[in-house]
Amino acid sequence: MRLGIIGLPQSGKTTLFNALTRGDQPVGSRGVTGGGRFEVHTAVVSVPDPRVDALSALFKPRKTIYAQVTYADIAGLEAEASKSGFSGPLLNQLAAMDGFLNVVRVFENPTVPHPAGSINPARDLATLDGELLLNDMLAVERKLERLNEEAKKGIVKDKGLHAQEALAADQPLRDVELPPIQEKLLSSYQLLTRKPMLVVFNTGDEGADPSAGSGQVPAKLPAYPHARSAVVALQGKLEMEIAQLPPDEAVEFLKEYGIAEPSLNRMIRLSYDLLGLESFFTVGEDEVRAWTVRRGASAPEAAGEVHTDLQKGFIRAEVVSYSELVHLGGYAEVKAKGKLRLEGKEYVVQDGDILNIRFSPPTK
Repeated sequence: MRLGIIGLPQSGKTTLFNALTRGDQPVGSRGVTGGGRFEVHTAVVSVPDPRVDALSALFKPRKTIYAQVTYADIAGLEAEASKSGFSGPLLNQLAAMDGFLNVVRVFENPTVPHPAGSINPARDLATLDGELLLNDMLAVERKLERLNEEAKKGIVKDKGLHAQEALAADQPLRDVELPPIQEKLLSSYQLLTRKPMLVVFNTGDEGADPSAGSGQVPAKLPAYPHARSAVVALQGKLEMEIAQLPPDEAVEFLKEYGIAEPSLNRMIRLSYDLLGLESFFTVGEDEVRAWTVRRGASAPEAAGEVHTDLQKGFIRAEVVSYSELVHLGGYAEVKAKGKLRLEGKEYVVQDGDILNIRFSPPTK
């Protein structure tokens, strides 16, 4: 999973990146224009999952491996940058993401003035949405010009007009249900409004009481009623400071403020939901590991995440749910209670499933 951290300048993108990755990148404006130079910081981090911790405590493996996510801090998209078209390198970076974390500034800070002169989350949301919409509109129009030429020659009949009509009505394409032929046609367009969006309201030090720790959005902030989108509020600077503390000090800090968990954890869970992802596990004395798979994946598809040979030679999967395994205390108890199931190729993997793949090794 690759998530791009985007937003207008001085919104706190790098602060969020540091909080997510325990990084120490300098915070501040790294301006970018449609054709200008830009910077991208990337980091791969483990996804917090208490189920992995519990399984590791149960099996005491030699290695414990969490699911991983790649975060990319993409330098600020300035207002009106898309009028001249995003630069090729910038567009390639944005298009390579599975989804976006759109950081919207809510905090006041006189030493870091807002580029637009005032704090207005609704305006900033509309500005960045407008940039992405305009980029997509230009991309669709260019593509349609080529398709029209091909249509005159009888090469292409479907022109993807559904997308053009939605964009003309200022509707992000993530809100639009498209026929399969449209989906296939648009897959090569590098359309940005098709990607899931998590809006992150950065409330800074002036946000709600940190002991709330829930990431809930205050009523005063604007709603974002779009499909495949969600919103979360957090105090970016506080979350970064917590993330940069040694683990034992971070635990004490959370206890002192009565914080059940960092709001970042909820943000990661929302990201999984938006992208339609879930986790399954493999366990044993050698390794306990979390794997990421799309929601609705079949058992052979999940096996392929572990190794392509397991998918090719898939026979059956031994399956038990995480809750049953932990509740009963181990595989011996699971088998004794008849809770270990054998599932075939049509089985749809559920979040929290523990799989052991039976397969036929490929012949040489």
